[in-house]
Amino acid sequence: MSAFSGSHASGAYLQGPARHVPGFATLHRMVSMLLAERVPEQGRVLVLGAGGGMEIKALADAHAGWRFDGIDPSADMLRLATETISPHGERVSLQEGLIDAAPLGPFDGATSLLTFHFIERAERLPTLQQLHARLKPGAPLVLAHISFPQTEPERSQWIARHVAYGAPADTDAAQLKRSEEAIGTRLTILSPDEEEALLREAGFSGVSLFFAGLSFRGWVAYA
Repeated sequence: MSAFSGSHASGAYLQGPARHVPGFATLHRMVSMLLAERVPEQGRVLVLGAGGGMEIKALADAHAGWRFDGIDPSADMLRLATETISPHGERVSLQEGLIDAAPLGPFDGATSLLTFHFIERAERLPTLQQLHARLKPGAPLVLAHISFPQTEPERSQWIARHVAYGAPADTDAAQLKRSEEAIGTRLTILSPDEEEALLREAGFSGVSLFFAGLSFRGWVAYA
């Protein structure tokens, strides 16, 4: 989860999701809608992976009464988030660290977008369990990140699709191959079945897929 340390990397991040994530703008709208089904007008929302601030800004724009606690391990990304959320700064608290640095809550809802593929496999379940422990009973958790089948040849094909979608049209084959190797070795990608099983093992119920955009999947589940 330190992939975006450094000012150049963190600044470039704001342009990245719109290029790499199909339907990125509408993803924020869907997350807002799903949270609002159960988060009250004066609710408190936990955001894991808050660096950059785009997710918090989108939710704060849509819900004037919500307060946010954002957690991220990168100080550079949190500085960028502070700039992004400046119109709503009085409603947002940002904390450097992993999930164990988050306030205990209890929160009315939580979200984590484009974050879990940076969390190592061994830390997935503990992270979900700590999210669950910080939520009120029945509160929603909304996740979205890279997830596709992990058996071959499907895995390699999905990695190639992921890279091709986000690459400029004139990217040469050698660069595409290097990017595929980087995605395959640096990220922790699980199959959709594994993702849902971990959510249930962590104590969440009502696990539902709400988003599928090429290599990305999104789920809503309830504490």
